Amino acid sequence: MTDLASGKTSLLRKGMAHLNDHVDAHDHPHNHDHSHPHSHSDGHSHTHPHDHAHGHDHHHRHPHSHDDGHSHTHPHDHLHPHAHGNDHHHAHGSDQRVVALEAAILGKNDAIAARNRGWFEGRGVLALNFVSSPGSGKTALLEATIRALKDKVSINVIEGDQMTSNDAIRIREAGAPAIQINTGAGCHLEADMVAEAVKSLDPKPGSILMIENVGNLVCPAMFDLGEAMKVAVISTTEGEDKPLKYPHMFRAVQIVIINKMDLAKHVDFDESACRANIASVNPNAEIIGLSARTGQNLSDWTSRLEKMLSDFRL
Repeated sequence: MTDLASGKTSLLRKGMAHLNDHVDAHDHPHNHDHSHPHSHSDGHSHTHPHDHAHGHDHHHRHPHSHDDGHSHTHPHDHLHPHAHGNDHHHAHGSDQRVVALEAAILGKNDAIAARNRGWFEGRGVLALNFVSSPGSGKTALLEATIRALKDKVSINVIEGDQMTSNDAIRIREAGAPAIQINTGAGCHLEADMVAEAVKSLDPKPGSILMIENVGNLVCPAMFDLGEAMKVAVISTTEGEDKPLKYPHMFRAVQIVIINKMDLAKHVDFDESACRANIASVNPNAEIIGLSARTGQNLSDWTSRLEKMLSDFRL
């Protein structure tokens, strides 16, 4: 397992090239016992055994639960090179129940998100949901934004991570109040978490609330927090194809910030290709290239943010 921007594809290419020099083609039957343990917040776990004696490609779909009690169904593709030309797809009979449960969870979340949105709009609080893969520089961007604007506007921050309060500490040191939410095994923030954090922060009318979601380009796309808009942050070190790999997220955002532009030439980043990929997925997305570390083009972002706040107050 790796972070999204770890460079695992390049490593795999090299490994596969090496293996291809030594592998012998062969076909034989084989047995598999695929057991997938899924832990729950109440301390127990379930194991799904799958005993197969076959030599074909097959796909397993296993629902698993989060700490908050809801389930997501994620496909696990177990591909075997000893294929006989037939594909078998195994689906658990509980898939329909899982889908129904997800719909109920999303419905409950959306209802709370609607209340959050009404609260924000009623007080003129501009709430922004920042989403990205781990290591894109979200926190560094928020720090730079706070330092640039803290004398002009009140800013509060909700920090979402599975563990630690490291980012909330950084935000406070930059000059803004912050609440840390630790999701444990959860892969995203949810509307009720934001509602509880807002009670503690009590943002002033006419202020900005920046919500840094858990580093993940999948689950946060599904969960409305009551924000005015989602802002995606990608970095030059991740390559140009993130929007193509994670289209659901990039369709859900209104602004895409390409961070770490100071490193672009060092990692052979093609900005034009990245912008084209974003536009192919979301033609309406506004794109801003900058470096939170050096301040390169940071004013393009902070000026846009000030204008958004001004328009939101009207």
